[in-house]
Amino acid sequence: MRDRIVNSLHSHKADYAEIRLEETQITRIIYRGERLEEVGRTSSLGGNVRALVKGGWGFVSFNSIQKLRDKVDLAAQQARLSGKEDFKLSQTEPIIDAVATGKKGQATIPLSSKKQLLDEYNDIILSTPKIRTSNIGYYDSQRKITFANSEGTYIEQTKADASLRLTAIASENGQVQQVGLSLGSQGDFSAIEGLQEQVKQMAQRAVTLLSAPQAKGGEYTIVLDPVLAGVFVHEAFGHLSEADHVYENKQLQEIMVLGRRFGNKYLNIVDGAAVPGLRGSYKYDDEGVPATKTYLIREGTLESRLHSRETAAKMNERPTGNARAISYLYPPIVRMTNTYIEHGTLPFNDVISDIKEGIYAKDWYGGTTSLEMFTFSASEAYMIRNGKIAELLRPVVLSGNVFVTLDNIDAIGNDLQMNQGGGCGKRGQSPLPVSNGSPHIRIRRCLIGGS
Repeated sequence: MRDRIVNSLHSHKADYAEIRLEETQITRIIYRGERLEEVGRTSSLGGNVRALVKGGWGFVSFNSIQKLRDKVDLAAQQARLSGKEDFKLSQTEPIIDAVATGKKGQATIPLSSKKQLLDEYNDIILSTPKIRTSNIGYYDSQRKITFANSEGTYIEQTKADASLRLTAIASENGQVQQVGLSLGSQGDFSAIEGLQEQVKQMAQRAVTLLSAPQAKGGEYTIVLDPVLAGVFVHEAFGHLSEADHVYENKQLQEIMVLGRRFGNKYLNIVDGAAVPGLRGSYKYDDEGVPATKTYLIREGTLESRLHSRETAAKMNERPTGNARAISYLYPPIVRMTNTYIEHGTLPFNDVISDIKEGIYAKDWYGGTTSLEMFTFSASEAYMIRNGKIAELLRPVVLSGNVFVTLDNIDAIGNDLQMNQGGGCGKRGQSPLPVSNGSPHIRIRRCLIGGS
């Protein structure tokens, strides 16, 4: 197979060409209340070719690995239709390697055993008084990806992934509340086993929220838990750091100027697939570029952004190994991997100790971003009174300007945690395996919606 791939990349009429082949096995189990909506395993084999001619890309995807040379020629023909400039990708050294990421154990577990575990979780949720319904989504995959390009790179990577999202929805007298739990791993099925007590507490918390008071709207000192802070840094800042967004948006170029200060000196924000053991970790991205650990913000100053080879060349910066595709049906684009705020020095009690009246916001429910403006919903919240956690509140909505908010972070905990549930979406490619995280962080003057 290797000789076929390499030979197919010879004699093409393009400035650059690459082939990606992918063998995949996927398991999905989905519940809506008592109804099992989907259960099954699927296998697929496919690939794609990308070709570059004078800055224009051609892309061909396929399910048959026959006549690879013809597919390379077709991609080159497409590229010539759009290529109009003298352009070369950022240079990288050719690599030959074979590597495995994650665990293969999930593939050996029978589908019936996976369903039995989820049946148990669903029964716990639905047997809780005042729970109206549930949502459960389980997904795992095993992929073997072969990548080769016309510069001499040939890489084989095996990747495993698993994720689970459970939601309990309670209702009474026209009131509806919900609480969710998300987990994931690099194919380690044990990460989603033994959750019976957590699932029970999740369902009970949804019921408790039905009678919880609502916060009064206004500005508060807010403490975010590691999950919500991680979602904030991913959604509100991480996407702004993806270089294709910056390159294509003049307004964002004026905002995201390297060297600009966006926070206090103890604020460090990182993205990196080279951080081991997380859902967004890998050795090489989908352009064959080695993974890195990239400081987006170091000591409060914007230091770097996330790149593919194309955006790195266009912006005269170094590639960071952040070109990713969710499958062979798509070309790689600039994506996050593991995005987080580095730990500080403060214990949690010190983070909240001098707050006379504030809000402790935990976990995530949803949110939107528009350039530097954001709105996020926490799924759990508590009042903070005189430095202590007080009464439970209904979920709160946080909104503001991400750069003002980063500057208002005045305390960072010493308890960094990574959230590996969920996935990232961009340009129709979703859900891409990522992780995000943070220690507890304290934000002054954060706007909260409420009564």
